[in-house]
Amino acid sequence: MSALAGIDIALWDLKARRLKVPLYQLLGGKVRSKIKVYAWIGGDRPGDVEAAAKERWAQGFRAIKMNATADIDWLDSPEALTTSVERLKTVRALGMDAGVDFHGRLHKPMAKQLAKALEPYHPLFIEEPLLSEHSEGIKQLSHLTTIPIALGERLYSRWDVKRFLQDASIDILQPDISHCGGISELRRMAAMAEAYDVAIAPHCPLGPIALAACMQFAMATSNFVIQEMSVGIHYNTEVGQHDINNYITNHEVWAVKDGYVDGLEGIGLGVEVNEAEIREVAQTAPPWPVKGFIGPDGSIREW
Repeated sequence: MSALAGIDIALWDLKARRLKVPLYQLLGGKVRSKIKVYAWIGGDRPGDVEAAAKERWAQGFRAIKMNATADIDWLDSPEALTTSVERLKTVRALGMDAGVDFHGRLHKPMAKQLAKALEPYHPLFIEEPLLSEHSEGIKQLSHLTTIPIALGERLYSRWDVKRFLQDASIDILQPDISHCGGISELRRMAAMAEAYDVAIAPHCPLGPIALAACMQFAMATSNFVIQEMSVGIHYNTEVGQHDINNYITNHEVWAVKDGYVDGLEGIGLGVEVNEAEIREVAQTAPPWPVKGFIGPDGSIREW
């Protein structure tokens, strides 16, 4: 599906360029003029979120996302969740909205406790409170909290998301446009979700082409709510200097103002690819390191 996504996005871009229009015009036209966005803070082991959140505010963001915890045991001490609550309180006190990403790291005994502990501080959403394989557990958890539940980065088609929509267990669907078959399948998933009153917030901790495709989709999709941006994300900063401002020549399109990015109005995807830079980096960039957590007893924990 990832390979198909690349071909699909390229074909939409080529057709829009041939017609000399922004890609969103091929999707039915725009339903908004700017796109609400959020950025990451905190890394895989969340630390000083106050300074990071203030930096994001200065960059124009009004919403962030952070990991709920570092690695955590299947059944851990309740004290392991205390810092998660304090981080959310800190960010909310700065006037920012905050999504909290459980990242499928928590199992049901801990996820239930953490959702309840976070609820008084009104996170924007909790993401992947359990792994998507545990659809029955997510359904149970949805009955225990009023916090919007988001997931979808590990779901790759309409058939993958169908059970969650039928269960009414999620509020926000987060497919990844680079892994779910591209713009074509993402549009179908969004239309299906709209019939169940479920919003769309595409997963995109990726590069500028994937982000531009998400932005074009967002411009033409009524149940889109907010877009993840990977500028300064820990995945990038841990391995080098490359970010969403690389690989394109018109990176000014990513300017964030009061929590929004203006709709991309250039032809096609709305970004101009720097082919020379891509070819150079392809020759020198090391493979992305595989992530993982090991518990104090030597067991492998969910990353």
